Amino acid sequence: MKYCAAFILVFGSVTIGERSDAIDGISPYDTFGGDTIRCVINTGNENFGRNGFRTGFNYDLLRSFGEKVGAEVEITLADNHIDYIDSLRNGDIDIMVLPDTCSHYHDDSIILSRGIDKSVWAINSEDISKIRELNTWIASYTDSEEYRQAWTKYHKCINPLTKFTKGMSASKLSPYDGLIKEYAAKLGWDWRMLAAVIYQESKFSINTVSHRGATGLMQVMPSTAEHYGISDLLDPEENIKAGTMHLARLEKMYSNTGMTDFERFKFVLASYNAGEGRIADCRNLAAARNLDNTRWDDILKVIPSMREDATLQETSLKFGKFNGTETMNYVENILNIYSAFCEICPA
Repeated sequence: MKYCAAFILVFGSVTIGERSDAIDGISPYDTFGGDTIRCVINTGNENFGRNGFRTGFNYDLLRSFGEKVGAEVEITLADNHIDYIDSLRNGDIDIMVLPDTCSHYHDDSIILSRGIDKSVWAINSEDISKIRELNTWIASYTDSEEYRQAWTKYHKCINPLTKFTKGMSASKLSPYDGLIKEYAAKLGWDWRMLAAVIYQESKFSINTVSHRGATGLMQVMPSTAEHYGISDLLDPEENIKAGTMHLARLEKMYSNTGMTDFERFKFVLASYNAGEGRIADCRNLAAARNLDNTRWDDILKVIPSMREDATLQETSLKFGKFNGTETMNYVENILNIYSAFCEICPA
């Protein structure tokens, strides 16, 4: 990683005195307290990697640290176009999370925390009191039951489709099952159905970003999130909230079309992927050809011709030609994933 070449590991061990202060009730956490801690996570895109969901894991840890020191935490993903070394030096950011493979490089302006699982947290080397505070917390937190639960949450998740191919069953599908169940209930869906959508979109990785800018677990576009009053798409709950609010709107849009529940689900999925305007064009073309535009199978019959110029002369397509291959595969994939999830994780 290009940022590794600028970091040095400092073995910020916690002294006996620091541990004693914490035990005696004298809080060693007062350097960050009251501030907004600006954090950047640069751990790569790992979906069911051997190190677990490193970004999601560190996201939760940063939030836990903020709660401990009484500070707000702003967390963003690293942008390859930004020099975070300068950002740390200048105080534009306070903490940058990196893989621990960066620990053997040198730069006197940067200090790395003691390791926390497979990561280190970099800060400005002038903030000696902050690195002591950070290392004090890490030493205490990594010895806690809260940490063990967080570690298990992110590191004990095996790709559910791998489980399916091996004929395995499980009680959980992802690190975010609790949130998925909560928001699926609000949507009126089987939670495994919503889990299948999220798996298709991101494989449960919060740091998934598409070339179009769709972000997070449910690959929500910033403009869509803004429409629903959501600003932090890296936040797993906020992302799922935005995604399910959009799904609920699509459900309502198809509620009076005479579709069966299962057909409506397929149209909602297609609209989530391609946009409701594109799917409206598909339905209009199907109706023009005397096909049943409340059945997804009939829509599949007209999509290939929507790639042709001649179709534009046949009927009005408000959004122009439509390749549709991605959307057809998207719907089919989610249905297959949902079926597999029902096998893996019986209700």
